[in-house]
Amino acid sequence: MASIRRQIIYTPKAPVRQGIYSQAVIVDRTMYISGQLGMDVASGKLVDGGVQAQAKQALVNIGEILKAAGCDYSNVVKTTVLLADINDFNNVNEVYKTFFSSKFPARAAYQVAALPRGGLVEIEAIAVLGPLSDS
Repeated sequence: MASIRRQIIYTPKAPVRQGIYSQAVIVDRTMYISGQLGMDVASGKLVDGGVQAQAKQALVNIGEILKAAGCDYSNVVKTTVLLADINDFNNVNEVYKTFFSSKFPARAAYQVAALPRGGLVEIEAIAVLGPLSDS
């Protein structure tokens, strides 16, 4: 059986990993992006401004990881949104729709007991490399 390609993606333009995980892993043509908090790369801290500011920064961080793999938001096929408070769902949607404006990825959203560093939102994504055509 032929082996399947696995590649680790890293960019200094997204928060540096703080643990035993990769920013993203590509297996064949599918990229799995680790959950991103609303962390500012320069300061290494969560951005100020509440859940919307953190959601925007998390999605910007995802964008930098996508770029590092030669992709953009149109390559994203699935996201998972983790919220410290499910009541922030609509506030996060307001930001989310500025990054995904059509052909929305599949998505799940959950309230969790706590997020690392006291974050209010964490977003992970799955993307497919290369051009996508719609049927």
